[in-house]
Amino acid sequence: MPTPPDADLGVTIDLVTTLIGQQCPHWSALPLAPFAHGWDNETFALGDDLLVRVPRRGVAVALLRHEQRWLPELAGRLPVRTPVPVWVGAPSASFPHPWSVVPRLPGRVLAGLGIDERGAAVDGLAATFAALHVPAPGNAPDNPFRGGPLAGRDPIVRQRLRQLPGFGTEAVELWTRWASAPPYPGPPLWLHGDPHPLNVLVDDAGRLAGLLDWGDVTAGDPASDLATLWLSFGPADRARLIEACRAVGDHDPAVWTRARAWALALASAFAASGDPALAPVAAHTWAQLRAQS
Repeated sequence: MPTPPDADLGVTIDLVTTLIGQQCPHWSALPLAPFAHGWDNETFALGDDLLVRVPRRGVAVALLRHEQRWLPELAGRLPVRTPVPVWVGAPSASFPHPWSVVPRLPGRVLAGLGIDERGAAVDGLAATFAALHVPAPGNAPDNPFRGGPLAGRDPIVRQRLRQLPGFGTEAVELWTRWASAPPYPGPPLWLHGDPHPLNVLVDDAGRLAGLLDWGDVTAGDPASDLATLWLSFGPADRARLIEACRAVGDHDPAVWTRARAWALALASAFAASGDPALAPVAAHTWAQLRAQS
């Protein structure tokens, strides 16, 4: 199985200390500590209220730029908090790439709740998708892995499904059925790109409190984002969320079939990633899809 890719940009806490001192010395007195080690970014806690996000791989630099460019514009129209950068670090002799300081949003990730405890997030997520999924401008970021025609994902998804333990022929048959749904007929809509349950924050009552990690922001078929209904919820809450989305949004009839295909594609990618945090999401998604096939 693949494992998280090696870093190639040499991001260390000493480097981040230097960057803070050079570009935003007003925060130099705040304690700095490792916070999260992602595929694309290293994240450090800066005091109690801030996080520093620094790309750890060259291929992630463009994703961070997209987040810096577009999240401030999108955040104002959303009914949920997002980590809009409060400081955009400039490329320099110390580190020739951009980096960000973002607010540390309160809450806990949806993945930390039991499946049957997630229903309070339904209404907030439906409202957020309704606000976000509007026509995007022509210069919205491209993302070859989210929001495009399912035919473009067909070869790699079939390969993964055939090779991954626990998927196999049944998964390939379901993919074939769902991926042959009528294509998205409308204009490209703004998409978060990666609203899986590790990127969704909830408050103490389980209500939607934040939406994290906008590096995959793009435009395209909303079914790509709506796949999270299978990634994140059980049958009862998913049915409620579908009805809530229908009540506040305008979707083509095949959107939920394509969303199932996207959910299967993402489940296979998560299962193949070797990431222990994503493995339970992959297993849950596949179980939900099989049960409702």
